[in-house]
Amino acid sequence: MWSTNSIWFELFIFSTFLLFGNILMGHFEERTSRYRRVIKTVIIMGIYIIITLIFGRIIAFIILGLSLIPIIIIHAILLPRKGINGWTGEPKEKYYEFRGWDKNIFKKK
Repeated sequence: MWSTNSIWFELFIFSTFLLFGNILMGHFEERTSRYRRVIKTVIIMGIYIIITLIFGRIIAFIILGLSLIPIIIIHAILLPRKGINGWTGEPKEKYYEFRGWDKNIFKKK
């Protein structure tokens, strides 16, 4: 009944990584539109499916593991060097400046 020798198992693992990433680090994307986040997820899932189908499961899992390296570098090294907490994204003013977002989110138009 259950088989781990299927692309659905790999998609489950990859989707779980995306889910926890969005739950734990989603506050870093608070000013990004929902459509952009959905499109980003669909594109990343598509690329992962293509990699799995062309190169196989082992390479896909290696790439999944390697994709965590930039995340670790950004949140553990780059953001703290800019004076931003890599876990909470605070102070928000510095993080918004880093992302190029408008700092005044409550201004009237």
